[in-house]
Amino acid sequence: MANLDLIPTPSCPLVRPTSTVVPPTEMTPSFLIDAKNKSYKHQYANIYFTRLIMLRNAVEKRAKARWDGLQSEPFHVARVLDVVKSQLCWVIGTVYMDMPLKPNVLEDIGRDHSIPAPPPREKFYCDEDSVMLEDESGRITLVGDRVSEERLVTGVIVAALGMETPTGDFEVVDMCTAGLASFAEEEILGSDAMDVDVNSSSTQDEYVAVISGLSIGSPSPADAQIQMLVEYLTGEAGGPEDQQLASQITRLIIAGNSLSLAEYGEEGEEEKRPRKFGASAQANFSPHPNLALSAHLQDLTSALPVHILPGADDPSGIILPQQPFPRAMFGEAAAFESFHCESNPAWLRVKCDETESSIPNEGQTSSSQSNHPPVTRSLLVTSGQPVLDMYKYLPTPPSSLVSIAASTLRWRHVAPTAPDTLWCHPYRDRDPFVLRETPDIYLVGGVPQFGTELVGSEDGSGRAGRCCRIVLVPSFSQTGVLVLVNLRTLEVRRVDFGVEGLSAGGGEQPSGEDGDAMAEG
Repeated sequence: MANLDLIPTPSCPLVRPTSTVVPPTEMTPSFLIDAKNKSYKHQYANIYFTRLIMLRNAVEKRAKARWDGLQSEPFHVARVLDVVKSQLCWVIGTVYMDMPLKPNVLEDIGRDHSIPAPPPREKFYCDEDSVMLEDESGRITLVGDRVSEERLVTGVIVAALGMETPTGDFEVVDMCTAGLASFAEEEILGSDAMDVDVNSSSTQDEYVAVISGLSIGSPSPADAQIQMLVEYLTGEAGGPEDQQLASQITRLIIAGNSLSLAEYGEEGEEEKRPRKFGASAQANFSPHPNLALSAHLQDLTSALPVHILPGADDPSGIILPQQPFPRAMFGEAAAFESFHCESNPAWLRVKCDETESSIPNEGQTSSSQSNHPPVTRSLLVTSGQPVLDMYKYLPTPPSSLVSIAASTLRWRHVAPTAPDTLWCHPYRDRDPFVLRETPDIYLVGGVPQFGTELVGSEDGSGRAGRCCRIVLVPSFSQTGVLVLVNLRTLEVRRVDFGVEGLSAGGGEQPSGEDGDAMAEG
């Protein structure tokens, strides 16, 4: 009789570490629209004025530290229209990009609607663009090589150093932004391992898992990969090493686009039939995608906490900040306390509890205790709309999605192009997208491909050594990528899910690119 190999099992029982969501502080941004701000009668100009007021002091403080030591002794001009010709000075204002290719609502209203509208452009950038700086007094045009090097978008608050030319433009020699704000959480001593895909973390470190773009209900669904993902996160798939890593995941974040957009085809035979009493055609909406998503969420929430954000393709309001999903739409998954519906963007404060690990010593029966002290991390999560919108403003290369996300931290604003080309709520007395604190982890979902970068302070201040981990999370339905972020070291790992012969989107995989059932990169 042939000997059967034993199924490998972990050497000791696996226990998932716990983490809790800490209540927000006074500095924590809130993206929930309360009854006071739930009004659309205000003008969008209030957002620009409020943004300038909120960031002016930070930009002015950094500009003084940067330019006060110059031999030419530039002076500060309070208003844009008060600059003096042929005298070196600096002024603070809001950037406005005058771009001929940018969508214009007035042109859209005045065009001939009998002619189909042109498809939306992938880029607004062209050589005829001009950069302007404005405040409550007026607007002035910025010129010079330094302006193009800065890679600006509409809505950024900057300080410009230069002088007015005889033609009335402002020749810029240097520019300054607000820079990174102070970090929201206290620094963790000894956390020097911050590389991608390095095995420096302990088997007791806690991870947060992030996915985006499940796109359930699309014509080419990734049902097999999604089922593998659920089994991996619940500890039912993979070998001992995979199960060990999955047991260290404390919670899951779904960063938008969980459902696919409804696609409308040509009118079929059923729709061509005469309608009674002029009734409209019946809707072709199918509830099966939402039921499938709810079933997966129920399996996941029974194993670990889950946070779900709305995205551009989800059945949610299109203007930012998108409000949380109604819990009732997720069926039995909503009954779990570990299931959380978040806004987009969302700010989470996650605290990893103190843990003790038993590590057997060689030749001894006793065990040594390795304590992990509690740690709190701040996470800023978006579904990708602001970064993808700013991507249209800038030439690529040299700009990239990672560099744009890093720039938003230095600008201290998550969505500067709102409300110009990105729809947002007409706030009157506050701008919730202003970053008064820097998060430890910045997660951006809904992007085409994976990317990560560490962003630290540039001015050599007391915050030297502190870094924010930026992670771009691609669409799971297209790439099959799950991202894991170590909450203690900010190390990033990616897990790829694939079925042999199939791509992540459900189509046939090209030859020479056969994927493993579950591959970790």
